[in-house]
Order: sequence, then structure tokens, then C-alpha cells
Amino acid sequence: MSQQPIVLFDSGVGGTSILKEIVDRLPYEHFIYLADSKNAPYGERSPQEIINLSVKNTEYALRMNAKLIVVACNTATTNAISYLRTHYQLPFVGIEPAIKTAALNSEVKRIGVLATKGTLSSKLFKQTSEAFTQGIGVVEVVGKGIVEAVEGGWTSEQNFLDHLNIQVQAFIEEDIDYLVLGCTHFPYIIPQLEQLLPPHVKIIDSGRAVAKQTETLLMENKLKTSSTHPGEVEIYTNVDNVFHLKQLTKEIPNAVVRRDDF
Repeated sequence: MSQQPIVLFDSGVGGTSILKEIVDRLPYEHFIYLADSKNAPYGERSPQEIINLSVKNTEYALRMNAKLIVVACNTATTNAISYLRTHYQLPFVGIEPAIKTAALNSEVKRIGVLATKGTLSSKLFKQTSEAFTQGIGVVEVVGKGIVEAVEGGWTSEQNFLDHLNIQVQAFIEEDIDYLVLGCTHFPYIIPQLEQLLPPHVKIIDSGRAVAKQTETLLMENKLKTSSTHPGEVEIYTNVDNVFHLKQLTKEIPNAVVRRDDF
């Protein structure tokens, strides 16, 4: 079973930011990534719709003999991972915004969270935020149009930058010193955010923490591969964006992008 793949799924291409971190930490594992771009963005959907889509992706992952599933989507994690863990036997790794890290390190005691509506309105997010932000001012902003821009590959266009600039003004006005990215699509706009925010603002995401947790669960469940050869990385998309995905994942060794329906 240790030679079976680790499967990641996301509402599109954004979770490849997580895939890169996990492949870097676990280069000998076999990975399968599912980009559910046909149903993106998840962040504007109802909780039940998000659960249904997560079940669809999980069932597909099981048909591919997944040994562990990474829910590489903040919205799916906050809305569906409890359901998935209750109804399926294999280990799941979820994605939660790095609020704890930001809260513990903030010197001005004001942090920002840029996330989807689905994440910010979820019960799990509220529980996490309340647990770690006592005495900390938290500025929450729903990132609108960002997922679509990352999916479409137009994050460098001026119209998008102007729209993004409007959204980050709340962080500037409140003089935060940490910005937490609460969507796996958002690391792809870090260069743009760095241009718009004051230089002292530190931008953090969950990628490395997720990679570490994935390795921990593999070890605990005796699922880590014994291979000493670089593993295959299969990336599947259910829309015609193969070229875009190839560009986003060109730094991942042995990555192959394919079109498939799931």
C-alpha cells in the first residue's frame, strides 16, 4: 500500500501551490493532483455543494487507489473535511489558514486574512480564529475575482491589479504586519500583493505546514514509500487548461498534465 499514490484535490489550479511544497518534501512519492476547475470557485458555493464536490473528488481519488488524500483547498477543508473523515477510512490532510503563526508573531497585534467567502463564513475558520487571536485585531477580507484570475492566468493584467489594490486597502488602513492567505490559489499573487502592501507586511500561507503534516501522517500510518527513485506526478484537469497548468507546474520534476473528466 505504501507504493500507492497520494492524491490532492482542489477547486482548480490553486492547490498546485501545495503540491509543490509536498513534492519538495517527499520527492519519492507518487502523486496525483485533481484540478476541479470545472466547478471553480468553491468559495461562492453553499456548504452542501462543497461537501458534494469534495465527495465526488474523494470517490475519484479512491478509484485511483489513493493511500492518503490532501484536501488542497481551504474552502473544501473548512466545509467538508469533517464529513470526509467520518465517512472514509483513509487519512485526510486539510488546509487551514496560518492564523496561529501570524497571531503569535505579530508585533502590532493586528493581522489580516485574505480568503474566500466560503472559508471566512465557515464554522471551522471561526473556531480556529477564536482559539488563537485573543487580544489580536483580525482584518478579514473576502478575496473577490482572485481565484478566477489565477484560473485564467490574467493576474498580471492592469484591471486585475486595480481590483486587487481596492481589496487590500483595509489591510493598509489597519496597519497590519502579517497577512494570512486563506486560499491555495492566493500564493500565485504574492508578487502582486508585495507590490501593493507596505514592505513591512509579511505574507504567509500554509504550504510548508501541510507538507510536514502529510509526512507525519504517512509515518504514523506506515504509508511512506520505500522507493529511492523520484516519483511520478500526475496532474488531471477537467477543463481545457492543460497549457496553463503546465506553466504553473513546470518546476515540479516528472510532472505530467492530462485532461480528464471527473
